[in-house]
Amino acid sequence: MAGVDVEILGRVLSTLPDDDDHPYRSGPWRPQSVERAVGECEVIGELPADLDGVYLRNTENPVHPALTNYHPFDGDSMVHVVGFRDGKAFYRNRFVRTDGFLAEQDAGKSLWAGVAERPEDALRRDGWGARGRMKDASSTDVVVHAGVALTSFYQCGDLYRLDPLTLDTVGKVDWGGAFPAEGVSAHPKVDPVSGELLFFNYGTEAPYMHYGVISPDNELVHYTDVELPGPRLPHDMAFTENYAILNDCPLFWKPELLARGVHSARFHRDMPMRLGVLPRRAGSGDIRWFEAESTFVLHFVNAYEDGDEIVLDGFFQSDPEGRGSVFPGEQSYAKMFRMLSLDGLQTRLHRWRLNLVTGRTTEERLTDSITEFGMVNAGHAGRPYRYTYASTGVPGWFLFDGFVKHDLLTGAQERYRYGDGVFGSETAVAPRVGSRGEDDGYVITMTTDVAEDRSECLVFDATRVGDGPVARVRLPERVSSGTHSTWAAGAQLPGWRTAEDPAAAVGLSSP
Repeated sequence: MAGVDVEILGRVLSTLPDDDDHPYRSGPWRPQSVERAVGECEVIGELPADLDGVYLRNTENPVHPALTNYHPFDGDSMVHVVGFRDGKAFYRNRFVRTDGFLAEQDAGKSLWAGVAERPEDALRRDGWGARGRMKDASSTDVVVHAGVALTSFYQCGDLYRLDPLTLDTVGKVDWGGAFPAEGVSAHPKVDPVSGELLFFNYGTEAPYMHYGVISPDNELVHYTDVELPGPRLPHDMAFTENYAILNDCPLFWKPELLARGVHSARFHRDMPMRLGVLPRRAGSGDIRWFEAESTFVLHFVNAYEDGDEIVLDGFFQSDPEGRGSVFPGEQSYAKMFRMLSLDGLQTRLHRWRLNLVTGRTTEERLTDSITEFGMVNAGHAGRPYRYTYASTGVPGWFLFDGFVKHDLLTGAQERYRYGDGVFGSETAVAPRVGSRGEDDGYVITMTTDVAEDRSECLVFDATRVGDGPVARVRLPERVSSGTHSTWAAGAQLPGWRTAEDPAAAVGLSSP
């Protein structure tokens, strides 16, 4: 990047081969081992002066070969931040210093079994995760609660605290010694109105799930059992102003194999999906279960209360095992990866209405478009809303080639495609300073351009995303393709306005 000062913050040990040809460790998934910072990035176009805050994106970024079979969810957590203030942008990328990452850096190799490996393959007998003997990579999700960025692991583990500006790892969440032994799943939810953090976890021992609430002051104020019929694999949750919505989807480890220590998931099409509605501070005895058409939901979009009903939106999978995306003669790993593709799973935006008086569930497909990873204006989380911005996928691959703005009131859709060989991340909605409407702001994503060997952070006007980005922020290196992201307004961040240079502000300390 000519004329831009790039600071090397650190280098980590990577033992991956230079000629690595694994399909999810090469091309758009080529990992990084260098941490960089740019105080003022090159910008193509003009950054809006009323765009104020940070875009954070988590990334699975491997640094060692797998013990036997690598899965794209196994990589270590690398978080990227692009900060916007006064019409300028800064950038950093840092590895999250998890216990597992540090142990494997010391060992110079992988020590724990990944998603596509047997637990007994692990070189260490300890570990994390709902099934055990996995590395807590903390590489799935990222949220900001009480001014602190928190990263999480999809099969449950610790929550790691990061300074949202410098990305320094400042310790694990402790909650005054009350952090649950079962850990926390990815996708804890932050209520923008109450300031609470809602979370769940799951495992292979009864009651199989728990649900909890964290106060704005970082205290565990509620934690309760959620009894399920057996071990399940929930990935997400939702909430409204007064309720938490949990799920019991009929895709889970085969019980007969689990008894032998084999973690092989199967979709039980003859079983309904169950949605659990629980008052946010109630115990397990107060949960109400609603049956719905059989599916697996990887991600919910939002939920809200409408009279006697809970309205819940998410992505219905018509083929949760992805069998329709498997081609004869493919290698086994290719079949597994195709099961991650949006077209393989046939994911479409869907609405469930749960009537709290009659106990009846009604549901409808909201669009025929295949999308997933829907994001909303966080100020409308848990409340009535109109717009969601969801990713479109490359057929047969776990890659995003564009996104769609869904208008849930009119059914209209506005699309943007990144271009050939360009792949994006989950979008985030950034309300402009003084925003007066749900889409009065910007949509932000990070792209990986394989042909040009570069990455950018794109900024769109949320009211007309089809026009393309109003500004492109050039990043100092082509970054590995990634997924989950979040937006935090500058007003939420410690040291944002008091620091002359927010990119260098350190407002946090270890717990």
